[in-house]
Amino acid sequence: MERQALEDLAAWKTSPDRKPLIIKGARQIGKTWLMKEFGRKCFKNTVYINFEYEKRFKDLFTEDFDTQRIVSTIELSYGKKINPKDTLIIFDEIQAVQGGLTSLKYFCENMRQYAVVAAGSLLGISLHENTSFPVGKVNFLDLHPMTFGEFLLASGKELLFNALKECKWDIIKPFHDELIRLVRTYMVTGGMPEVVQKWIDTQDFFAVRDKQRDILNSYQADFSKHIPDLQVPRVAMVWDSLPAQLSKENKKFIYGVLREGARAKDFELAIMWLINCGLILKSQRVGTPKMPLKAYQDAAVFKLYMVDCGLLCAATGLNFEILTEGGRIFTEFKGAITKQFVMQELAAAKCDYTGYWTNERSTSEVDFIIQKNGIVIPIEVKAGENLQAKSFAFFCQKFQPEYAAKISALPYNKTGNVFNFPLYGFAEGIKNICGK
Repeated sequence: MERQALEDLAAWKTSPDRKPLIIKGARQIGKTWLMKEFGRKCFKNTVYINFEYEKRFKDLFTEDFDTQRIVSTIELSYGKKINPKDTLIIFDEIQAVQGGLTSLKYFCENMRQYAVVAAGSLLGISLHENTSFPVGKVNFLDLHPMTFGEFLLASGKELLFNALKECKWDIIKPFHDELIRLVRTYMVTGGMPEVVQKWIDTQDFFAVRDKQRDILNSYQADFSKHIPDLQVPRVAMVWDSLPAQLSKENKKFIYGVLREGARAKDFELAIMWLINCGLILKSQRVGTPKMPLKAYQDAAVFKLYMVDCGLLCAATGLNFEILTEGGRIFTEFKGAITKQFVMQELAAAKCDYTGYWTNERSTSEVDFIIQKNGIVIPIEVKAGENLQAKSFAFFCQKFQPEYAAKISALPYNKTGNVFNFPLYGFAEGIKNICGK
């Protein structure tokens, strides 16, 4: 498979200000594969240590943080010299060993010539728990599920991917129906790498669903394994409520869906845990579409999305026959799957901020509002081919944005400053507006 994050890693390797790199992302999102593939493609040698399994290294960082001693110990253990010019050092499951995260500070200060990449399951949680980890000593890379573009590459559609990346809409137009079919398929498979690989290998949706259930079950197991006992049922309740939350007409998160009388203070930690471990995406309400959007967000009003649209389909038990029924998947659960797809594509597009807009009385709403490279863009997502959007028109008339975007199952067109992007091309289209 091809992951666009490999380009980010290649840029990190040659950066004059390179620091140890931490890759964050949900479990089973492909962090280990990515690090090893990066080592294979861009380095002569790779030293890979998984601290969860290799117990011989459990005391590697407990004696002190002498980086020369640490490197020498690793060299002796593997029986080969580590040349900083051509060797990648991978610390996987780094949160599983005492002092592992802290050691990266000293690699930055004392041995920055070494290329060190670290990752781990639930690493985002470890970074928020009283771990000694000075700010400014590492670089970060957020890894998301495979995007639709990466799904195209995995499916052997490299030419279509390249045309989309370059926003060659006239060339793409004759392939509109094929791309819509591929988007429908992607919405059901999602972007978890093992699931995509299962689809590529078998073209069997039932095998895909089995793999998705395995992933969902592993997440549930993490709840009881890694969360304080008091928070386990609360995290599970938030996680299990997401399909119902997303299928509501008003999709803002409602605590009452969890249980009668539920209050924000009872579930704040549970929501934060799911965000930190990469399992959910959060979109805050923005009251005024001005730069910076974060300054105008309403902290108490938000929407939550799952990490992956395929996992959402599996969690809802969505029947595969929906794929044969035209555009029904775009409208199912009041368009929840389509908006989930858009949210995760925006997350992977590295927007500086992603939220949504409503007026004070919540009588008008725009599905998404993003900030990227100093540009603010309101985005309306329409189910299927229906482009009627009264709230979006009201927003554009009131605030006169420089650019605005609609996303639907229709081909690309542009009217004034409003870009009508097809579902399969909106991410590249928006990056093109914002200068990538």
